[in-house]
Amino acid sequence: MTKIITIGFLIIAAVAGWFLFFSDNKIEVKRGEAILEGMNFPESDLAGIKCEKAKNRPLAVMLSSDPETRPLSGIGEAELVFEMPVTDGGVTRMMAVFQCNWPKEIGSIRSSRSDFIPLVQGLGAIYAHWGGEKEALSELNSGAVDNIDAMKYDGTIFYRKKEAKPPHNGFTSAELLNKAIAELGYGLGKSLSSYPHQNSKSSGNVQPPKIYKNEFQISWEYNSNNNTYRRKRGGKDETDKNTSQQVETENIVIMKTTWSPISKDYIRVKTVGSGEAIFYQNGQETKGSWKKGSVKEKLYFYDDTGKEIKFTPGTTWVEITID
Repeated sequence: MTKIITIGFLIIAAVAGWFLFFSDNKIEVKRGEAILEGMNFPESDLAGIKCEKAKNRPLAVMLSSDPETRPLSGIGEAELVFEMPVTDGGVTRMMAVFQCNWPKEIGSIRSSRSDFIPLVQGLGAIYAHWGGEKEALSELNSGAVDNIDAMKYDGTIFYRKKEAKPPHNGFTSAELLNKAIAELGYGLGKSLSSYPHQNSKSSGNVQPPKIYKNEFQISWEYNSNNNTYRRKRGGKDETDKNTSQQVETENIVIMKTTWSPISKDYIRVKTVGSGEAIFYQNGQETKGSWKKGSVKEKLYFYDDTGKEIKFTPGTTWVEITID
């Protein structure tokens, strides 16, 4: 009997301790992060926010920009997004990079283009895509980066949604990609690149210009109340299908570069080299430059004095424009 009472007392004590621990450690949810007080998560390399996966190797996923694919799943959860034209007619494509947040669903997933590969290499990311142009696939198949090609995993790691029309019906999830990463032995290790961040208060109300054209034209509207820029495409709010929330970001980079034709369907956009850049954060505009010395080197951003730009903690969109 004494033994039973003792065991019962220990159980009650354990439950009471558990209650006291969690009642004194409240979860504070901020945009882009969840912090459990008392746990010292590091700041993420890409977004400068505290999270459990802050130093993990990022995941880069190719996404469609076509009107029929909107709203996209997972686009609002990316820490870093690259967008650029992929045809001389102005069709754009995006590459979303995830580090802290891995969405429950990601898509519509599209093919790789060679111009995105150096951006993946500079980040040391794992690259998910649905096939690709001939030259891009040749690079990837030769081991340029660790990649997961949906053409090889259609129906297993990637799936097609019946309600979406081909070729815009390809999707995946964080759970499935994690499975592929484990099977391929890539590992999540440590990220190669990081960007400096600093907290600063809103001090302006400068609105970024509209970029791209036709149904691919996008605009960002600065909201001083929460110091973010809200995204519109084709004059409509761009939302994330997973959350039904409008896509927003703390930082916008307009990265100016050049291009050359390579076929009737493709163009080559220069993403290795240097050029002008314009930065928008805290309601302010700053002119500067970008530089990427080699395919494996980090993509650097500088202000007009030559100092590396310090971003506002949060997400960053790099809008690559061509002359």
